[in-house]
Amino acid sequence: MAPIIPKEQLQNGYLFQGKDYGGVPLSFFWMQLPPDEGPKLHFHPYDEIFLILEGRATFTVGESSLEVEAGNVVIGPAGVPHKFSNAGSGILRIVTLHPNPKTIGTRVEE
Repeated sequence: MAPIIPKEQLQNGYLFQGKDYGGVPLSFFWMQLPPDEGPKLHFHPYDEIFLILEGRATFTVGESSLEVEAGNVVIGPAGVPHKFSNAGSGILRIVTLHPNPKTIGTRVEE
């Protein structure tokens, strides 16, 4: 396994799955989303950690809704439905960490 993996080599552009790199026990999405875009309501069997790098996002985690700016971290607890979308007028840059060699998720809404 190479110690540095260029983003262009990540599966699906910006998806890193640890199982593809020697069974690393972590996977992540590195996303750049336009305004009003984001994943639909879903949940995981593990906690998901969101690192907001640039922009502003609106999160729904369970029954709570919150607006978060760059530099903050949000945690989506295991089994709790969550989603987010770009709440700003520019690009939202965000990394979502999955403490598992493969991302596993169940959609609640299509």
